Amino acid sequence: MQFRTLDYQINENILTLTLNRPEHLNSFTIEMANELVAAFEFASSDDEVRAIVVTGAGRAFCAGMDLSAEGNVFGLDEEFAPTMDDMETRLNDPAVISGVRDTGGRVALAIFDCTKPVIAAINGAAVGIGATMTCAMDIRLASEHAKIGFVFNKIGITPEACSSWFLPRIVGVSQALEWTYSGDILSPQEALAGRFVKAIYPADQLLEEAYKIARRITQHSPVAIALTRQMMYRNSAMPHPLDAHKVDSLSIYYCSLDSGKEGVKSFLEKRQPEFSDKVSTDMPDFYPWWK
Repeated sequence: MQFRTLDYQINENILTLTLNRPEHLNSFTIEMANELVAAFEFASSDDEVRAIVVTGAGRAFCAGMDLSAEGNVFGLDEEFAPTMDDMETRLNDPAVISGVRDTGGRVALAIFDCTKPVIAAINGAAVGIGATMTCAMDIRLASEHAKIGFVFNKIGITPEACSSWFLPRIVGVSQALEWTYSGDILSPQEALAGRFVKAIYPADQLLEEAYKIARRITQHSPVAIALTRQMMYRNSAMPHPLDAHKVDSLSIYYCSLDSGKEGVKSFLEKRQPEFSDKVSTDMPDFYPWWK
C-alpha cells in the first residue's frame, strides 16, 4: 500500500509499519491518523501479514501531535458542542468522526480490532500520542534512546487514544496515574521498571529483536493467533470467568476441527506444523462474538 506519512513493507510475513515524517520527528497529524487506521484495517484482512512491527523513521518514534497546525490543532470542530448522547447515538456519523472523535482513539481501536499481533519497536521519542498508541500494541520494545511521556496534563488536556483503558491494564492504576499526573518524560529504564516495555536494546539491534519475536509468531496458526489476541483483551475485561469459558469453549471446539488436527499430528510426528488456515476465510462463525 502507498501512504504519505507511513512506510508499509512486508517481508517474511511480517509487516513493518514505519511512521515516516522524520523531518518532523514523526509527529502525528490527521492524515497520519487516517492512514494508520487504513493500514491496520488492511493488514488485518491480508493473509500475507502474520505479524506487525511498528517503528519510526529517523531518530524518533513519534514526538506527539503536530502542534503547528492552524486552528484547533487536534482537528476538532469547536462549534459542535458534543454531548455523551452524541457519542452513544452518533459515533459513526461523519460529522462526529471528523469533528469530535479523538483521532488517536480511532487509531487505537483499529489496532485493538486487528487480527494480527502488533509489536512496538520504540526507537526514540514517544510522547503523547506517540506513547499512547503503543498501549494498544501487544509487546513494546525500547531502544536505549527511547523517551516516553504521557504529557497531556502538562498542556491542559487529558490522556487519549483509549489509554485510560489500556495503560492501567499494562502498568497498574497507581503507576498509570503517577505517569499521567506528572507528565514526566520516562527513560527506557523507568519504562522497563514500570513494566511498560519488555526490554531495552541498543539502537542497532532493536528492529532485529522485534523481528525475532514476530518470526516465532508467524510459525503458528493465524486463526488461533487471531482468536487468542481478541480473547486475551476482551475476556480479561469480562465480569466473570464463566463469560470467558463460553468463548474459550467455542474457540477450542472450532480450532480442533481444523488447525488443531495439524498441530496434534505434527506433535506426534515430531516435526514442525504446516498450518494452512487463513484469517480471511477460516475464522469460525461465532467470531466476532462481542457484536
